[in-house]
Amino acid sequence: MRAYKGKGDVQAKPYYTDRYWVAPRVPKFDVESDEVFSKDLEVIKSKFDVLEAFIQVEQMTVFINPDDNYKVLQLLKDELDYTQLSEMSAIDFIETRDGFEIFYQMLSMNKRKRIRIKMFIKNGAAINSVEKLFRSADWSEREVFDMFGIEANGHPFMKRILMPYDWQGYPLLKTYPLQGDEFAAWYEVDKIYGKEAREEIGPEIRDTATVDRYDSDRFARLGYEVPIGVKITGNEPKNTQNYQEEGGVFLIRKLDKDSSKVIDDPQR
Repeated sequence: MRAYKGKGDVQAKPYYTDRYWVAPRVPKFDVESDEVFSKDLEVIKSKFDVLEAFIQVEQMTVFINPDDNYKVLQLLKDELDYTQLSEMSAIDFIETRDGFEIFYQMLSMNKRKRIRIKMFIKNGAAINSVEKLFRSADWSEREVFDMFGIEANGHPFMKRILMPYDWQGYPLLKTYPLQGDEFAAWYEVDKIYGKEAREEIGPEIRDTATVDRYDSDRFARLGYEVPIGVKITGNEPKNTQNYQEEGGVFLIRKLDKDSSKVIDDPQR
């Protein structure tokens, strides 16, 4: 009997994938293999608990306790010369670990080194804002709240930054449908025209890959072209594709698809 797999992750494998293919893992190396990282790690360990540390893709990753994030980043900035917070975000592990992995990407221009600080928080927990240390954390923490629902305590303006303030749900959670939920399908219709107009207007199409072959307002029907807005009957004649405008070009023989030849041999 096939093993049961949970269906909480509705974004997993939305398209065909080879079930026998295993994604390659990036190799990890001991911190002692790099003199600069080794010294930096010793300074961090002298003041904070380090849960795990390794080098991956020429940068050091350090796992810490979530309560220490502000002070660890302050140490990196003031004492270890990592003066830039280039990125900060989260990864959804709710289904497997009931929480999130938060990471801070730190850069030292003088050392030419990068350190990634990581921590794990339980679902529903908040983090300490580092906006007072790095102004770049202002929008990053708002985006984490907007996309994942993770609040940053001490942030000066903890509001959504990409979605409308009254939006329901958090789009980067793995339980959030790729095409949006029912609220997303009717948001603009309800907001602009009111719920009474739902039947007349219809839901929004939020799947950017959707192509409706009967939609002559937004999509070209190659080979069966019709004027814009014309209702499709299905009986439109096929048009031969021409490579030149009507009448051709002076001194150049007119070409069309019927008279062209496709060469299948790539060695010719």
